Amino acid sequence: MEIIDRLIEEFQIKNEIAANVIDLLDTGNTVPFIARYRKEMTGSMEDMVLRKFEERLNYLRNLEEKKSEVIRLLEESGNLTDELKIQINTAEHIQRVDDIYRPFRPKRRTRATIAKEKGLDPLAELISKQETSVENIYLEAEKYINPEMELNEVEEVINGALDIIAEEVSDSADVRTMIRKFITNQGFLETKSLVDESTVYDQYYDYKEKVNRIPNHSVLAINRAEREKIIKANILVNEEIALRNIYSIFIKNNSPSEELLKRAIDDSYKRLLFPSVEREIRNQLTEIAEEDAIGVFAMNLKPLLMSPPIRGKKVLAIDPGFRTGCKVAVLDQHGEFLENTTIYPTEPFNKVRESKETLKKLVEKYGVDIIAIGNGTASRETEKVVADMIQEENLKVSFIIVNEAGASIYSASEVGIEEFPELDVTVRGAISIGRRLQDPLAELVKIEPKHIGVGQYQHDLNAKKMDSSLSGVVEDCVNSVGVDLNTASVSLLNYISGINNKVANNIVTHRLENGKFNNRNELKKVKGLGPKAFEQSAGFLRIPDSENILDNTGVHPESYKVAKELIKLNYKDMNISELSEKLDIGRETLSDIINELEKPGRDPRDEMPKPILRTDVLSIEDLEVGMELLGTVRNVVGFGAFIDIGIKNDGLVHISEMSDRFIKDPNEVVKVVDIVTVWIKGIDKNKQRVSLTMKGAKAC
Repeated sequence: MEIIDRLIEEFQIKNEIAANVIDLLDTGNTVPFIARYRKEMTGSMEDMVLRKFEERLNYLRNLEEKKSEVIRLLEESGNLTDELKIQINTAEHIQRVDDIYRPFRPKRRTRATIAKEKGLDPLAELISKQETSVENIYLEAEKYINPEMELNEVEEVINGALDIIAEEVSDSADVRTMIRKFITNQGFLETKSLVDESTVYDQYYDYKEKVNRIPNHSVLAINRAEREKIIKANILVNEEIALRNIYSIFIKNNSPSEELLKRAIDDSYKRLLFPSVEREIRNQLTEIAEEDAIGVFAMNLKPLLMSPPIRGKKVLAIDPGFRTGCKVAVLDQHGEFLENTTIYPTEPFNKVRESKETLKKLVEKYGVDIIAIGNGTASRETEKVVADMIQEENLKVSFIIVNEAGASIYSASEVGIEEFPELDVTVRGAISIGRRLQDPLAELVKIEPKHIGVGQYQHDLNAKKMDSSLSGVVEDCVNSVGVDLNTASVSLLNYISGINNKVANNIVTHRLENGKFNNRNELKKVKGLGPKAFEQSAGFLRIPDSENILDNTGVHPESYKVAKELIKLNYKDMNISELSEKLDIGRETLSDIINELEKPGRDPRDEMPKPILRTDVLSIEDLEVGMELLGTVRNVVGFGAFIDIGIKNDGLVHISEMSDRFIKDPNEVVKVVDIVTVWIKGIDKNKQRVSLTMKGAKAC
């Protein structure tokens, strides 16, 4: 099947749309640009679908390249047959192509290759033909005895011939496909503990689950526990049935050499086939689990990046700590750094009174509106001090816990040093925490997405795949919001469609040397920003104070003429079809232009739920089963979601407690930064754990 036909079938799209998307991607258009400005050509495919389409297109092209390469190698070695060519050309997966090529692939020295070197191929062939009795095969084997070849007795000769057959069985593409399917459908993954003490992997000390049913998060947990030598994991399967299935492929009815063939097959299965396929299946389980974890990470990252900015508020940011104290930074309403200090309200200093006094003075001096507290070490202890100060001093200020993941990485990065060369690394971390509240997207783009910490097992995942997936999420978010061309940092510009790091730096340099951009056309004066880059980027770059109102919208310069004609018309009294025909423009693009004209400078983040600002604090002792609370979703994982309800540790809503209906994926119900109503289901004060439900008080 042609690649385009596969894509049409898998994505359920028309031939024309598939061809358009392939052409757009192949001619250097980015996913954000295609999704936003080529809707008529793509049938309004969303960015996430376009990325999956691109990924699948690349896989199918790699598959075709693999097929061509294997056919070439087989042809060069004289092993290509019409049957093999058909098998290769009809293969739907790279794994299948590898299986077909396996018998012909150059091998390191094995027991089978050593036996072939000793000239035992003809004897192996005689056994495989199944036309000669075992007795006569043994008589024939006597002819191969040769002390110089280390073949001193008949049994050594027979074993060598069987080694050749065993490898042929293990290399059979059909056998590997059958055994792989059998183990996947009928096998169990079993784990056993290698240690006596309790660890975070307790539930996997004696665990057994069907291979095709094991949850993805369990696969990753088992892999990590195995690497740490805490458990041993194996796949168990009914060996007798597996062997019978292989016998049925290789052994004819009433075969005179059945006894010897069974010996070869049994050896092949235990020594070669099962260990190899078990590794393949474990790797496949890991790959699927990693893809799922990366998907969860990406799904969690998007709403975090799209959190609504807290505009026009002065922020006092605190990066909490014990031994080194809490670093404090004050920012004005534009995120500009004003002042910093260090307070020591927690162990081992316990300078609570002095810390409260310092914070109060800063709040009053700068008219601080919100205190942002990082959620790392000493976070809740610091929160208690802040809450008490607000209550005691009756201050008109609120506080919020901010995800500080990656702040330390930013503070030591080139970007952080360049922004605040004169400040200590810890102060930069506090500034990052405060700016994350003021404009999450603008600040978080300064950190590699994998360090933002809204997933599971991110350090165990395929780094290249994760970076690619998460960078795509950031790119989509940045372009859906758009950026102010006259204030955007290099980090932010880097994610704009069509702009690379060099061009981003050139834009900032141009700004410094020539002053602010007055209109989008001036972008063309930036060094290295050619016609293609302008086409890809212009619609996502905003100039709020441009004389041309369209420069502060998502309307692309290529549509300015239509947009200006539209402004002259009383378009609100006309339907889209009439306008589309009158202006000779696609309905989807026209609809987008109208939306932009009605809300110039619109920020889609403003439609997201606003964060919860607090003035007091809870402790686990304040909680009771059945209590109703409002919380913020901090992380969504395969088995549920962690909710910040204002106590030291986030509470867990298990997937089974999210809805009265069956839920397969927690993301069906919640996403990161959602504000949700929960009820206390269980409290474990010893472990400082709280279990929650979203089903109402009746479920407690």
